[in-house]
Amino acid sequence: MTHFYPIGQPNQPWQASEKQAWFKQAQLKREFKTEVIYKLHALSSNFQVSQYGSLPVNPMRYPLYALTSKNWQTTKHTVLITGGVHGYETSGVQGALLFAKQFADQYIHQFNLIILPCISPWGYETINRWNANAIDPNRSFYVDSPCEEAAQAMAFVASLDTEILAHIDLHETTDSDEDEFRPALAARDGITYQPGSIPDGFYLVGDSENPQPEFQKAILQSVQNITYIAPTDSNGQIIGSAAVQPGVINYSNRTLGLCAGFSENRYCSTTEVYPDSPNVTEEQCNLAQVAAVTGALDYLLNRKESE
Repeated sequence: MTHFYPIGQPNQPWQASEKQAWFKQAQLKREFKTEVIYKLHALSSNFQVSQYGSLPVNPMRYPLYALTSKNWQTTKHTVLITGGVHGYETSGVQGALLFAKQFADQYIHQFNLIILPCISPWGYETINRWNANAIDPNRSFYVDSPCEEAAQAMAFVASLDTEILAHIDLHETTDSDEDEFRPALAARDGITYQPGSIPDGFYLVGDSENPQPEFQKAILQSVQNITYIAPTDSNGQIIGSAAVQPGVINYSNRTLGLCAGFSENRYCSTTEVYPDSPNVTEEQCNLAQVAAVTGALDYLLNRKESE
């Protein structure tokens, strides 16, 4: 099956003109300032709010912000929480902010917390998976990355000079992956679009090089109190990968340049919320992301107590 995307020609990778045409058709659909930046100011009791950079596409409109624990102590373990690597994945951003606002109090004295709530603000405003240069940030977390969103996030975390115990990266898998983003990817790369399916429910992506199955299981046990876990398809797979336990698949994070792999962590998980189900609300999606974070942190606390 072929799928003709309205930009470019079949089987011909995009050049600069096609990428510029794609950029020009993007429209502002929500406001980063009101939906993200304004919410950061309410978090200053527990967190230092820092601007660590901005996006070249519009530096004034797209500053990059991080939250770090005010009571930072080198004797505590550090946990990194990232959201909005793909700007269109709304609950990743809003879930990170909700955790910081309403739930971080429970953990701020046990862990040093780093939260990058919206790594891709241009993508957030235009509801896009890619950045303004048609680059997927979540394939770009590697040395000398051409992706400004990934490069600046990595540089900021490195500047803190701290060992990351765990990294939770908050994502969504949406119907638009199949309707828009995968066809666009095929067009951009000059390959034939191969239709896939969208998992109906929440699932996790662990690291095939360091899967930590009990960690993933603890996160799912927390999330299933909020929303349902995605079943496997008839091949025992979720989104084309074999399920290693219910609701969990593994990718090679570093090989693929995924955000969850850059921080040299001991534990990591990438969440995938399904927001397009008629059985979930926006609030549930945000709370599912929170539950993933708290499930991970509770696991780490229980592990520490048992040592």
